[in-house]
Amino acid sequence: MGRIFEVRKSSMFARWDKMAKNFTRIGKEIIIAVKAGGPDPKDNAALRRCFQNARSVGMPKDRVEAAIKRAQGKELVNYDEILYEGYAPHGVAILVETATDNHVRTVANVKSCFTKGHGTLGNSGSVSFQFKKMGVFKLKPEGLNAEDMELELIDFGLEELGEGTGENGEEILVVRCGFTDFGNMQKALEDKGIVPITAELEWIPTVTVPLNDEQAADVSKLIDKLEQDEDVQKVFHNMG
Repeated sequence: MGRIFEVRKSSMFARWDKMAKNFTRIGKEIIIAVKAGGPDPKDNAALRRCFQNARSVGMPKDRVEAAIKRAQGKELVNYDEILYEGYAPHGVAILVETATDNHVRTVANVKSCFTKGHGTLGNSGSVSFQFKKMGVFKLKPEGLNAEDMELELIDFGLEELGEGTGENGEEILVVRCGFTDFGNMQKALEDKGIVPITAELEWIPTVTVPLNDEQAADVSKLIDKLEQDEDVQKVFHNMG
C-alpha cells in the first residue's frame, strides 16, 4: 500500500510541476504578446492565442490578468525570445525555444544541460534546417467534418489535416499550416466559430532519427532537463 501511495504522490507532483511550468510559459507569452500588440485581444491575435492556450491548461483568470498587468507595469520585464540548437545523444537534433531577461544565464544553463546530457550545443542554423516551423491547431472533433474542413481551409494555408491524440488520450483533429499563414488560419477558424484546444507555433521535423528504447531514454533525459529550466519555453526534437 505504501509503495502505491508513493507512486501516486510522485505522479501528482509531476502533474503539479507540469502545470506550474505551463503557467509560467504562457505568462511569458502573454507579456510578449501584450508588449508587441497591446492588451486588447480583439486587436491582438497573438494574445487571443495565449488566452486559448491558457484555458487549455486550466490557467486561472487571475494569473492571466496578472501577466497582462505586468506587461503594462512600470517595472516591465523584457523577455527576448532566443532559439538554441544542438544535438542530443545518438544524433537527435534538438531545438530549444527560450524567453529570457538574462542571456548570459540562459545560454549557460542550456549549455550545461546539453553537456550533462551527453549532447552538444551548436551554432545558429546547425540543426534548424531539419525542421519546418508551422502553425498547429488542435481541435475537438465533435461536430466537425474533416473532409469539409480540408476544402474550406485550404485557401487559408492548410498544409496538413489529420487525427491525433490529446493529453488525456482523447481523439482530436490536428490542423497544420505554414508559419506565415498562422494568422490567416487562426482568423478562418474564429470566423467559423471553432475554438481550438490549443494554437501553437511548432518546429516539425522533416526527417526523424529512429531509436531503440534505451537510446530514446537517453534523449528523453536531456529533454526533461531542458524543460525544467525556468527560461525554456518549449523543446522540439526529431527523435523517431
